[in-house]
Amino acid sequence: MTQPLLSALKSQGHAITVAALPWVAPVYEAMAECQSVLILPFSRGLLEFTKRRDWAKSIKGQFDQAYVCPNTLKSALLPYLANIPLRVGYSGEMRWGLLNHRLPNPGKHVRGSMVMFYLALAQGTEPEGLSAPMQAPQPALKIDAQTCQASLDLFDLSLQNYVALAPGAEYGDAKRWPKEKFCELIASIDQTVVLLGAPSDQALGEEIAQGVVALGACNVQNLCGQTTLKQAMSLIACSTGLVSNDSGLMHVAAALGVPQVALFGSSSPEHTPALSSQAQMIWLKWDASYQPPLACAPCYERVCPLGHKRCLSDISAQRVRHHMQGWQALKA
Repeated sequence: MTQPLLSALKSQGHAITVAALPWVAPVYEAMAECQSVLILPFSRGLLEFTKRRDWAKSIKGQFDQAYVCPNTLKSALLPYLANIPLRVGYSGEMRWGLLNHRLPNPGKHVRGSMVMFYLALAQGTEPEGLSAPMQAPQPALKIDAQTCQASLDLFDLSLQNYVALAPGAEYGDAKRWPKEKFCELIASIDQTVVLLGAPSDQALGEEIAQGVVALGACNVQNLCGQTTLKQAMSLIACSTGLVSNDSGLMHVAAALGVPQVALFGSSSPEHTPALSSQAQMIWLKWDASYQPPLACAPCYERVCPLGHKRCLSDISAQRVRHHMQGWQALKA
């Protein structure tokens, strides 16, 4: 979602270095816009002020502009402590003195597309049409053939001979399609199915794998928590296609141009869409025939506040399977 921002900055003549935490750095390493990637040595979610101060000191004098995408105090501290002259970002938690060019920060319910939200930083002005449908260039990631083949060999897979599924969503349960639906979908697929996700998704992946066996199928391989992010990206790039929730791997598949079906529940595809012509997004909020209408969506909650989660529970495996029918090499 930040890649169009990087493209805009590069077109302005900037050489771009991205500072990123280890869990996301491989994504930026696959972006042509990035001249280099600095991996931040911090624990996720922790302030670690002394560490940040020392790291910022190590890059002093190397950069003349900084664009801060997250809305946190922690992220704004780094360019401030590094004395970078121009520090651009949105107003956020206690960042008045840390950023010297701040844009008004609209609430998430009126923010529109996150791509346009980030892209506005390159213009230095408030993004226009925040609630309008997103119109933005499609991002693109590139993974070399050698890296892809190494990942296939490691997990005993063949090019475009398997379907990838990403059943997790770090934000919370309200963004996850029920595991029973994943089991039903997998049992209907004649190809091998590979489950991808973070270590926190490993137990979920195992439950799904066991559920598939209970349905009489044995075509699933649980790789949740067993791959690096770069390996997961390679396996998505080499797959027939990906089925996922609204998650980081959904965006990876979109940027790789892989056929995909993306399932939305508590979040909105108007806010964080899969940016690809190969993407099919299912959101019952868009379905005029679905009754009663989803007046509660998008709620952006981690857990369904109404307790039914029908925004995802009412998406059938058959519906998802129908959207997969056009995928090359997928058996009917």
